[in-house]
Amino acid sequence: MVVKQQNFDRLIDNIYQTHNALQANAKRIINQNLTIRNWLVGYYIVEYEQNGEDRAEYGARLLEEMAENLKEKGIRGLRTRELNTCRKFYTTYPQIWRTVSAKLQENDNQSVFAINKTEISRTLSAISDNELEIVPELLLSRLSYSHFIELLRTTDPLERLFYEVETIKNNWGVRELERAIDTSLFFRTGLSTNKEAVIAKIKNLKPENNIDVIRNPFVLEFLDLEEKSEYSESDLEQAILTHLQQFLMELGTGFCFEARQKRVTFDNEHYRIDLVFYHRILKCHVLIDLKIGKFTHADAGQMTLYLGYYENEEMTEEDNPPIGIILCADKNNTLVKYTTANRNDQLFVSKYLLELPDKKILENFIRKELRE
Repeated sequence: MVVKQQNFDRLIDNIYQTHNALQANAKRIINQNLTIRNWLVGYYIVEYEQNGEDRAEYGARLLEEMAENLKEKGIRGLRTRELNTCRKFYTTYPQIWRTVSAKLQENDNQSVFAINKTEISRTLSAISDNELEIVPELLLSRLSYSHFIELLRTTDPLERLFYEVETIKNNWGVRELERAIDTSLFFRTGLSTNKEAVIAKIKNLKPENNIDVIRNPFVLEFLDLEEKSEYSESDLEQAILTHLQQFLMELGTGFCFEARQKRVTFDNEHYRIDLVFYHRILKCHVLIDLKIGKFTHADAGQMTLYLGYYENEEMTEEDNPPIGIILCADKNNTLVKYTTANRNDQLFVSKYLLELPDKKILENFIRKELRE
C-alpha cells in the first residue's frame, strides 16, 4: 500500500513539474515574441523616417496616422504613445538585431520580416560606442518588454547597463526594477562602501506567478485577448457599478454607454476608469470613478489625469471638454464631486449642471446601494 502511494505521489509530482516547466516556457515565448514585435515596429518606423520618400506628407503626425490606420486593421495596443516607445526601444537597443534575426530564422520567418542591415548599422554608429555590453541573447531571453520600458527611462548607457546586470543577476521582476530606478540605486550604490548590502535591499516584493504574464495588459493586447476588469476590482464596487450603469441609462438624460473599466496606460502604469459614457446632449465624454471610502485629494488628482488623457487622446473637434464625476462614500455621508477639464468655460459648466443628474439623486443612489 505504501509503495502504491509513493508511485501515485511520484505521478502527481511529475505532472506538476512538467506543467510548471512548460508554463514557464510559454511565458518566456510570449514575452519574447512581444519584445521582438515591438522592436521590429520601432525599426520599421525609423527606417521609414530615414528613407521613406512620402514621409513628408505626414510630418509630425506620422505616428498619429500610423496609430489610426493600425486601429482600423484591428491591431490593439499600438497607439501613438506605444508607437513612440517602440521607436525609442529600437534606437536604444539596435544591437539585438542579430538575436531577432536568429529568432525569425528559427521560425522560418526571415523572408517575411525584411531587415535592412545597412540601416541598422547606421543606427548603431549613431550611438556612442559602449565597450561594456550584455550579450543581446541574454537580454532577450531574461527580460520582458515591461522590463525594457523601465530601462528606457534611463538616459545614461552605464546606468542602464547597471540595471540590466542587476535585474538579470538578481532575477528582478518589473516592480523590483522600477523600485531600484525610482530610488536611484545606481547612484546610491556608487556612493556606498558596502555595495552588495545596498543592492540586496531591493528584495522581491512578490514572486511572480507564471500565469501573471497573461494578466499583463501589453500581453493581452498582443494576443488579442479580453482584458477582464475582475482582475483588479472588488465585488462590492462591481455590483454598484453594474447598477449605476443601468441607472444612468434609464434616466433618459442623454447618457450613451461607451466603456467599463476603461484602461489608460502610461508606460508601465495602468489605470482604469470605472465607467465611460458619451453624453449626446452635452456632446462630451462623462468619466465616472467610484471610490468605496472617503474622498481624498488623490481621487481628484487621478480624475484630472483621466480628463487630461481624454482631452488629448479621445476628444474630437466637435466634442466639448470631458466631464469627471467622482462618487465617494463612507459610513456617514456621500460626497459627489464634479470636475471639468475646462473650468473657465462657465456657460458649459452651467449647461452640464442642468443636464446631468442632480447631486442629491446620485447621493441617494449610493446610499441605497450601500444599504443593500
